Amino acid sequence: MAKISHHGAVSGVTGSCHQLFANERESILVDCGLFQGAESKKAEADDRAIDFPLDGIKALLVTHCHIDHCGRIPWLLSAGFDGPIYATEATAKLLPLVLSDAMKIGVTRNEDLIKKVIARLEAQLTPIPYDQWFYIQPIKGTPMRARFRIAGHILGSAYVEIDVGKGKHCERVVFSGDLGAPYTPLLPAPKAPYRADTLVIESTYGDRLHEGRKKRRKALKAVIERCYENGGSVLIPAFSIGRTQELLYEIEEIIHRHAREPARAKSPIDWQNVDVVVDSPLAASFTKFYREMRTLWDGEARRRLFEGRHPLDFDQLITVEKHENHLKLVDYLRDSGRPAIIIAASGMCAGGRIVNYLKALLPDPRTDVIFVGYQAEGTPGRDIQRYGAEHGYVVLDGERVAINAGIHVMSGYSAHADQGDLLRFIRRIHTKPKEIRIVHGDPEVKAVFADKVRQICPQATVLIPES
Repeated sequence: MAKISHHGAVSGVTGSCHQLFANERESILVDCGLFQGAESKKAEADDRAIDFPLDGIKALLVTHCHIDHCGRIPWLLSAGFDGPIYATEATAKLLPLVLSDAMKIGVTRNEDLIKKVIARLEAQLTPIPYDQWFYIQPIKGTPMRARFRIAGHILGSAYVEIDVGKGKHCERVVFSGDLGAPYTPLLPAPKAPYRADTLVIESTYGDRLHEGRKKRRKALKAVIERCYENGGSVLIPAFSIGRTQELLYEIEEIIHRHAREPARAKSPIDWQNVDVVVDSPLAASFTKFYREMRTLWDGEARRRLFEGRHPLDFDQLITVEKHENHLKLVDYLRDSGRPAIIIAASGMCAGGRIVNYLKALLPDPRTDVIFVGYQAEGTPGRDIQRYGAEHGYVVLDGERVAINAGIHVMSGYSAHADQGDLLRFIRRIHTKPKEIRIVHGDPEVKAVFADKVRQICPQATVLIPES
């Protein structure tokens, strides 16, 4: 079987980084992500550092541009990696923007340094269309070819098929990256590969099932309406890419249905006059990019455009870009109590503009916070969920902030495949893998998922690897 070393996403859900060997001397990386939350604290003193030798690593393949899959690339470059970086065309366009913003927030404000890193990144980036086989250069001893397949997680996301060797000695290794749920708004669902000899698969939600699309949209509408009746703001922490756009898509559908059938909608609030605020320059840029890349949307989303609708650019949508306007809005909402839906990063409340909203509005009982995404252990988002009711406060920027707001968790909103989706992905592989490696999940979740995988693939060796 293929030799694979794991440099992240094995003791938790972040820091994805996997090394696939072509032979004893040459190898490639699949993803080079950042550790987050408690996983970051458990790592070395500088968890962003590259703590494995780069000798013989010839290329990097990036499945998508979430930070936990790409955030260590600047450190990889500074450690001396000068090989090609392969990504889908959409990911290649997004990656410089994502890493530039991440460096500003977590590393340096030195614009010259950031520009140098991004210029080097762009020089090494090679965009590849979906479904197109390409040979990984400069692998010489053993040929390796790969192709990106639609993963349906965020725009540009992919799982990767890699052939190691050729002819009857060729082995196919598949890395799932992050697989999207089949009902994720905007994007087509992933289709399983025909063949996999070795499968490295994520397990973020490998122990549970998500709510159906209609049910979760109905639940989102109900929670927002209850929140509005409190007379205060609704705060939704969300990742700038993926989750923000999905939420806008769903909220536009709620507004559209209310306008089309107001009597049937029976809403206590006037959805036509609800302020929906995206307070994140990065999210605004990504949303614009999503609109430009509509050729990657699924059939449902394109039909909405054909009907003259604008699911990511509707009338009630307000975008806040300047920091001074952001601060004014925070103060205004705190002092006035005016209802509004605020979508802001970061999704785990570990930084970004959402923190200012939380510090100002968590003490106000009129406020409601809706969590729609995974909150890693050790992040403020997880602390608010777990300890808010028990302790009545959360620590943000080193200070205690009282929690009097309503806290809501909607687990049905996830861009990750659930247990059923992941098992269907494996089940639909025609030539089943001989080895399945389960990564990217909490330890107890991986154990549950591994038992399910063994039931449907009794012929396979199922592993839960360690670093």
